[in-house]
Amino acid sequence: MAKMEAKLCVLVTMALLVMLVVVVNGDEASPVKTVVKIVKGKKVCGKGWECKGLSAYCCNQTISDYFQTYQFENLFSKRNTPVAHASGFWDYHSFITAAAEYQPHGFGTTGGKLAGQKEVAAFLGHVGSKTSCGYGVATGGPLAWGLCYNKEMSPSKIYCDDYYKYTYPCTPGVSYHGRGALPIYWNYNYGKTGEALKIDLLNHPEFIENNATLAFQAAIWKWMTPEKKHLPSAHDVFVGNWKPTKNDTSSKRVPGFGTTMNVLYGDQVCGKGDDESMNNIVSHYLYYLDLMGVSREEAGPNEVLSCAEQVPFTQASASASSS
Repeated sequence: MAKMEAKLCVLVTMALLVMLVVVVNGDEASPVKTVVKIVKGKKVCGKGWECKGLSAYCCNQTISDYFQTYQFENLFSKRNTPVAHASGFWDYHSFITAAAEYQPHGFGTTGGKLAGQKEVAAFLGHVGSKTSCGYGVATGGPLAWGLCYNKEMSPSKIYCDDYYKYTYPCTPGVSYHGRGALPIYWNYNYGKTGEALKIDLLNHPEFIENNATLAFQAAIWKWMTPEKKHLPSAHDVFVGNWKPTKNDTSSKRVPGFGTTMNVLYGDQVCGKGDDESMNNIVSHYLYYLDLMGVSREEAGPNEVLSCAEQVPFTQASASASSS
């Protein structure tokens, strides 16, 4: 069954990539006919391969309308240099293929062009920060080295938590160290992600480091999905779907980029004042806005951009997800 699912994933990815080669070619993208219908009094649309089915979000601009191959290359300009550890792995087609699964649900399609640009920059800001091998005097600057990694290079442990031995039992000989665009750690996180994507990641976590489209899918799924029922998703807090409670307000949690860090990392980076890890993520986001032609002022004031003073949604446990 696992082999069959893996083969199916590869076939679907190949089919989509073939379509993308035909439809998407940088600035020469062929126009895709928009299907418009009225369902229960509401306008819904479909836009071919990139925004399948009928969704209100598909009536808006899709990601390839405002974020194309050359921009991806600008954001991650050093990823294919000889010293990059994942040279040749990540590319625009993998990203846009993965994103197509989530655009009908609002990823990069909530609101107008500017709102879409900001969300893509925000998501990729997290990705770039978490996969960077840049440093202060690196060629091109430290922010040009996102997508340098696709896995943890020297894991110190196998990240197996026996607390989940009945729900997500560790496979003998398998290591659950960090892999992917928003690196996945621990057996239970591979298990949950695999269930959502219908891929056996619990037995085969290496699928993430072997397939860039799957790696991006896992990361976008994490961005779009609440970690727990009572928590919002990073997507929702960023695009404004989330309405803070009185407790959130008193905890200085407000809609915007800062709270996406709170959702994804909790007290690992938030509520710690001028934290280096937090500042690195913010810097990547602002840098990507620059490269996409969006003013930094659109990121909002510091209390929206940062989570330095926010009370964390979650406290790290003994087996907290590493970052």
